[in-house]
Amino acid sequence: MSHQLSPYQNLLKEVLETGARGQSQQEIDTISKIAPAPLRFKLSEGFPIITERKISEKMWKGAIGEIIGFINGARTQAELETYGCHWWKAWVTEAKCHKRGLETGDLGPGSYGAAFHDFPTSEGGTFNQFKEIIEQIKEFPHLKTHFISPWIPQYTIRGTGKQQKVVVCPCHGWIHIRVIDGKLTLHMFQRSSDVPIGLPANLAQYAALTMMIAEVTGYEAYEYVHSFSDAHIFVDQVDHVKELLKRETRPLPRMILKNKKKNLFDYRVEDFELVDYNPHPGMWDIPVAV
Repeated sequence: MSHQLSPYQNLLKEVLETGARGQSQQEIDTISKIAPAPLRFKLSEGFPIITERKISEKMWKGAIGEIIGFINGARTQAELETYGCHWWKAWVTEAKCHKRGLETGDLGPGSYGAAFHDFPTSEGGTFNQFKEIIEQIKEFPHLKTHFISPWIPQYTIRGTGKQQKVVVCPCHGWIHIRVIDGKLTLHMFQRSSDVPIGLPANLAQYAALTMMIAEVTGYEAYEYVHSFSDAHIFVDQVDHVKELLKRETRPLPRMILKNKKKNLFDYRVEDFELVDYNPHPGMWDIPVAV
């Protein structure tokens, strides 16, 4: 490649060239790289919506709507749609849900919304992780314990005599927030990342979450850092990845928080405006594993 690669292209290249081929639950082999280099985005220098292919307004708004829904406790397709996210239908079918003892359309008590908003406690009640973290940041901003987890083990483990209670085990959402010198950094660790398809949505939603948390806690939204365990490309995506690597790097767009809120849970997709977005043409036929 004759041009300088973007951080996203470098990740694609690293996975493609140094990853190992293996099986997946979706019955399509993957090329997986364990713990590739993280992606870092100073938000004053641009918002991480990729430019190597066009991300539609419907998609980036759906991604931000999804994370807003999750922090508000949404765990059904119908609930997520009220926040502007409409892509869960293929994962919450009657067959997939009933296999796990769930009603059709229910992501399950082990899903993101349940973990973030209604984490089960040993006392028998539930714990709203984001509510408590926001309060902790305001009171003790210097702490290194501003940490959130999407993982509820009793609902995600499978095996003989065990039944998962989640249609998709959380792939992302291990969040560490740090406030240093009046600047807020959000570091998100991702267990499993479909780099060509899923990652662009995750970058947008967690960078937006960084902006929302910084605003309601009174700090500068400084940096979003995205780390990985298993970063992968499905083998039927390889030709598209090779095309993405050929495309010249373009500047990242800017994201404007039009309506600033005091309460994290009041944010909605309509509060965000993307400007100066000049991507390469979209790729609407990249295969998606379900």
